[in-house]
Amino acid sequence: MKQLPPIAHLVSPFLIFQILLVPTVTAQPQPQDGGALYQAHACASCHGKNGLQPISPDYPMLGGQNARYLLRQMIDIRDGTRTNALAATMRASVGKVSDEDFAIIAEWLSRK
Repeated sequence: MKQLPPIAHLVSPFLIFQILLVPTVTAQPQPQDGGALYQAHACASCHGKNGLQPISPDYPMLGGQNARYLLRQMIDIRDGTRTNALAATMRASVGKVSDEDFAIIAEWLSRK
């Protein structure tokens, strides 16, 4: 029986170089990214570390809330759909936050 050559002889160095240049794509953002985004968007400034210690009793505790609920509230505040309570104050802070960032932050907060 004829012996097959090792795989290294079948793959050209150029092909290996091309494979290594292809960026890796993750299907879903990792939940730990939420903490970094929470800090980057200054959410902790009002809602406290991990969303559990707001600086005012008028601000909600976000940690442990349902992710879908949080996401809907954040988007509604940013888009001006929700206008009650302190929504105007928050709207100024979240005006440029993307839906994707909101979703990652909401998922992260729901696990606190």
